[in-house]
Amino acid sequence: MSGVLVGVGVGPGDPELLTLAGLRALREADAVFVPVGDAGERGRAEAVVRAHLGAGRVRRLVFALSGDAAALERNRRRAAREVAEHLRRGERCAFATLGDPNVYSTFTHLARAVREEVPDVEVRTVPGITAMQDLASRSGTVLLEGRDRLALLPLTAGEEALGAALGDFETVVCYKGGGRMAEVLRVAEEAGRLGGAVYGARLGVEGEEILPAREVRGREAPYLSTVIFPRREGEPRG
Repeated sequence: MSGVLVGVGVGPGDPELLTLAGLRALREADAVFVPVGDAGERGRAEAVVRAHLGAGRVRRLVFALSGDAAALERNRRRAAREVAEHLRRGERCAFATLGDPNVYSTFTHLARAVREEVPDVEVRTVPGITAMQDLASRSGTVLLEGRDRLALLPLTAGEEALGAALGDFETVVCYKGGGRMAEVLRVAEEAGRLGGAVYGARLGVEGEEILPAREVRGREAPYLSTVIFPRREGEPRG
């Protein structure tokens, strides 16, 4: 009998934002995997897990990113084979991922590759607090109320997609790709949405930044950056 693979959302980085359900899933697992860029790296997901579990329970799973699609796929399959070895022994495996396992998560790719290795594996997820929720809380920003609508997209989606979202939705949240920050802020300013926008990076960990988005102009931002463009000041509410 194959084991169970559980994707556990551990939140944006603050160990206190790991949910009770997430903590229970980690403690009940036979093997707890954390994604790292290379075997010598300690990532943010690992830091959250180690705040609650002994270091000996944690296994680093190399998920090296690459601009080469073929290399990226090889990395994913290598990671899947490593997890599959434990699943074939009937073990319960937990994979800790930042934020939520169903929102722009490495876990989605891992689970897909693992199913190819172990077709009858049972896959579950435990939701986690997302970066936009954490940034909204830390900055005092209301995300939605009434009939407001929210668009969530990566910073790499491009100018056209961002411009359309800023024009159509009361609240827009952008994730990832801090190297595109200058482009994002320019598009937002042209759309009249830069005022009131808030930027956050390294949420809940050393070096945390929470600033008005306009103050980030002229510099690059970390890959794991979040920008919230809230409703325009004075705009009628739904």
